[in-house]
Amino acid sequence: MNDRAHPSSLQPAHAGTGMDRVVPGVRSARWRRIAWAAVALAALASLLAWSWPRGLPVARADLKLSTVSAGSFDDELVVRATVVPAHSVLLDATDGGRVDAVLVADGAMVEAGDLLYRLSNPQREQDVLARSADVAQQLANLSVQRAELAAARATQRRERANLAFEQDKADAETARTERLAEQGFLSAAALQDARRRSDLQRRLLVQEREDGDAEMATREQSLRELERAVAGLESGLRLVRDAAAGLAARAPVRGRLAGFSLQVGASVHPGDHLGRVDEAGGFKLGATIDEFYRERLRAGLAARLEGMTPGVPLTVARIDPQISNAHVGVELEFSGAPPAGLQAGQAVDARIVLGASSPALLLADGQFYGESGGAWVYVLDADGAGAQRRTVRLGRRAAGRIEVLDGLRTGERVIVSGVRRFGDASRLRVTG
Repeated sequence: MNDRAHPSSLQPAHAGTGMDRVVPGVRSARWRRIAWAAVALAALASLLAWSWPRGLPVARADLKLSTVSAGSFDDELVVRATVVPAHSVLLDATDGGRVDAVLVADGAMVEAGDLLYRLSNPQREQDVLARSADVAQQLANLSVQRAELAAARATQRRERANLAFEQDKADAETARTERLAEQGFLSAAALQDARRRSDLQRRLLVQEREDGDAEMATREQSLRELERAVAGLESGLRLVRDAAAGLAARAPVRGRLAGFSLQVGASVHPGDHLGRVDEAGGFKLGATIDEFYRERLRAGLAARLEGMTPGVPLTVARIDPQISNAHVGVELEFSGAPPAGLQAGQAVDARIVLGASSPALLLADGQFYGESGGAWVYVLDADGAGAQRRTVRLGRRAAGRIEVLDGLRTGERVIVSGVRRFGDASRLRVTG
């Protein structure tokens, strides 16, 4: 019994472990399935990434587009100009006062010398009266001094005549005394007395001439000073009278009155601008141009007035040296007579020729240029669903078009509206 083996002892020693062994083919299949799943997921991710919308969304309705095209670049600049008088004379008040009468209306044609308005100024009238009284008083003093000078000259002439007569008498007496003394009829003492009287009369005449000349010089100097004072008073009186005459203002030239809005009863102060007179028959154009063109502008450039056939020739006459609000002022003069029907203040279009025409790739000008500096643009995809930012090189701008030097091809569409709102986005997604 003990020697009989148990049935379990008859099994091989490795029989239990053979049931847990992994078959090699099953493990490989599992890894292949994982790999294929990973590839499928990657492909799906790539497909989703490719088909997922990319870029900053923008509405198509908010975009302004331009197609790059080949053509002739006309180096010209179209500006909106205003018709202004060729010559104007300002009406500024030279004196103050109350408006008593307004004799013309704004916009009326006036002739040189026409009375425009009258002022009243009681103080100015009193000044005229006071100055007139001063001048009259000094004129009376001048008349008195002139009369005194004439009387002094007459007295001086009489005195000199008497002294000259006395000297002649003394000389004659001395001559007779000398002859009688030589004949022994008179003594040497008598001759000496005669000679002394003659010398005295001569000295008196010389002294009177010297004193009289000095007195006349003093009187004449005083008279000249009084004359200068009177002349100054008269000049002041003329100024006061001219100022008083300025209370009745007259048109300085023939032309049309503009900006004249005086009303009876209003107060006017010296220096107030009351309007202007635009001389009749002459006009010019005034315009403001973007400072971008400042370096290319110069006096003498040819231009023409648009909207008329044939175009009316113009010339750039003046360029304002000051730049205001990123614009520069320009004046255009007509090369001949201005066309009939122009009125001051009328808006017209003028074309300024900056240079000769040349073939080029062309792009419409737009707000994008000022916001990107012309260094880059957004170019639409072929399907129009998106736009890519691209660096470009642009040249001249004129007549609403820009010269393309590099970075764009014919037929490409470019966003020419404002691009600042897109920030630094490299790509746009066009919606709508």
